[in-house]
Amino acid sequence: MRKLLADAGLKDIQVTILPWRRLDPRRLPALIWEQEHWWLAERQANGQLLLSRAGTTARECPEDALHDAHVIWLRGQPQSQAGDTSQPQGNPALRLVLHELLRERGWIARVVVATLMVNLLSIPTSIFAMQVYDRVIPTMAYATLATLSVGMLLMIGLDWLLKTLRAHILDSVASGADQRLSQQVYEHLLRLQLDQQPRSLGSLAAQVGALDSVRQFFSSTIIFGLVDLPFALLFIALIGVIGGHIGWVYAALLPVAVLLGLYTRLRLRRLTHQQMLRSNERQGLLVDTIRGAETIRASNAGWRFAQDWQTLSQSIAGYSIQQKALAHFSGTTTGSLSTLAYVAAIVVGVWQVEAGNLTMGGMIACSILGGRVIAPIAQGVQYLVHWQQVSESLQMVNRLLTLTPERRVEQTLLMPDRLPDALAVEQLRFAFPGSPLQLLNIPKLHVRSGERVLLLGPVGGGKSTLLKVLAGLYRPSEGRVRLGDADLWEIDPQIVSAQVGYLPQNVQLFKGTLRSNLALSGAVSDSTMLETVSALGLDQIAAGSPQGMDMEISEGGEGLSGGQRQLVGMARVLMARPRVWLLDEPTASLDGDAEARVWQQLKAQLQPEDILIVSTHRPMTAIGLATRVIVLQQGEISRDGRPDQVIPGLMARAAGAAHAAPAPHATTVRLEQVQVTTARQALPAFPAQTPTIRPDTAKAQE
Repeated sequence: MRKLLADAGLKDIQVTILPWRRLDPRRLPALIWEQEHWWLAERQANGQLLLSRAGTTARECPEDALHDAHVIWLRGQPQSQAGDTSQPQGNPALRLVLHELLRERGWIARVVVATLMVNLLSIPTSIFAMQVYDRVIPTMAYATLATLSVGMLLMIGLDWLLKTLRAHILDSVASGADQRLSQQVYEHLLRLQLDQQPRSLGSLAAQVGALDSVRQFFSSTIIFGLVDLPFALLFIALIGVIGGHIGWVYAALLPVAVLLGLYTRLRLRRLTHQQMLRSNERQGLLVDTIRGAETIRASNAGWRFAQDWQTLSQSIAGYSIQQKALAHFSGTTTGSLSTLAYVAAIVVGVWQVEAGNLTMGGMIACSILGGRVIAPIAQGVQYLVHWQQVSESLQMVNRLLTLTPERRVEQTLLMPDRLPDALAVEQLRFAFPGSPLQLLNIPKLHVRSGERVLLLGPVGGGKSTLLKVLAGLYRPSEGRVRLGDADLWEIDPQIVSAQVGYLPQNVQLFKGTLRSNLALSGAVSDSTMLETVSALGLDQIAAGSPQGMDMEISEGGEGLSGGQRQLVGMARVLMARPRVWLLDEPTASLDGDAEARVWQQLKAQLQPEDILIVSTHRPMTAIGLATRVIVLQQGEISRDGRPDQVIPGLMARAAGAAHAAPAPHATTVRLEQVQVTTARQALPAFPAQTPTIRPDTAKAQE
């Protein structure tokens, strides 16, 4: 398959094979294997599905007829366009930086005026040298020398004062802008739609931190450099006035230095981009290694991670060497140009002195002014080199800032004052961005006030994904979720979090204390906390530490067992006392006694009008609470009814499957000369080789 794609000029194309019923319909067109042929499936303007194939007449086909058909979906685009796929539209990061730096524009005028005066004060230095060589030395006029020296001392003092003041102004502006920028980017991260976040934690952390280098670039001496550059032309003009043809030396070398900077930047563009990509990958590997240290050690997999680290480090080192070589080439060449300009100016100056057009003092003055011509250009070359790194950082921040927030900035949010009496979904579909796999397809689901729903299904059936959609953590790809009378995504998030309590399958703890982890929102009274802690048995954890409730918790909850972390998560939900309870495997890591306490407390806390939806693989422990059972398979509801109607059938089916498990059979499909074979059970699962699914998809489908 990949060879055929490469022969067609397509690279970095990911191939996905999956059943039609699991395809996200937004990913059409796609190739479908149906009736022993490949068909191109497209959606018409009227919504009907159209199948077409070379040599045959296109025909409309109902979607139900393709339930067991296989689909091949290609993700990617031609190589000529591949470079544009990762570039976000616009440049919000640059606009954000400039907006914060220009919030109060008075500092710009002060810095520009100070820089102008610093440049103007450099002119008297050359005039001082010219006067000393032409007038003081020939006549030994010490009084004139003293007067000139006092004037230069005043100039030097004023120059020092101006440089100190402008540096202080820039530092103050940069410090304030840095605080506001980092706060805005961090708050944007908190507001991100969770299903839109980058897959790699290393890349996400790098994107948040990349703004610092951008801010430093715009608030550093680049302001001085931009103001200095026009003065290079002024100094060339002054050299022409004083030294005549010497001015042409610097005028000729000026464009050479500029072209050198542009050449360096073009060469650095690809190197910097590749180096930052590899650096992000290495940072992600570091995060995975720290989080999974126990698993790596227990599986004796350290050698593989060390090998991956070595490969990435070698790649980064290779790009770094090439970058440094280019930077060294640029700096050395610019220095050589400066020396060449000085030598050429002296040679031309000798001819001018011989012709009587220039004095010795004038030649010395031209040499001093010449340094002020090449120095800004050399600095400008370094800015171009630095800018390439900054532009890559800008693209990283742009990719973060252009991600979809959970609510639109201009959206007018609803704040209903009545408690919701129902939780419903209509025409719900969900798939992760960029993935063809449809994780949920639920035309209709309505849970009324007072219902206790048991959510069952196999691993990967979509239970966890459904709970996250109902909790407002994942936004539906299609359809809507209604909380009471309003769309869930039109309600203020604080109202949603107050009315909907969600317990994830993997409870996350944070660096702090046991108390701070129990009361994350800070809106819990001590009495409620102590009552809940005692009821769940968490007081035994506090009693085992000298600090009690202030016992320290490290990142990720290290030091507590999985069951203890789950109890902390359950305590958070119990203390919140929501109207809608969404619990994902609330007792999976608990022993019998702790599990009994959880169900006892849940039964005591639930109000008659509350809604409870519990996902579990141990239904018999919660069957006493349930008034309704929903079975979810491959993102679709296969059964929905009272426990006495659904549970016996599930138990009978499980018993039959235990006695006679069906053997897997092979399904073979052809695409020209390519043969793709997938093994599937009686209920086909998504192919394991699919590369377009998020790494956490298996967990998310629970």
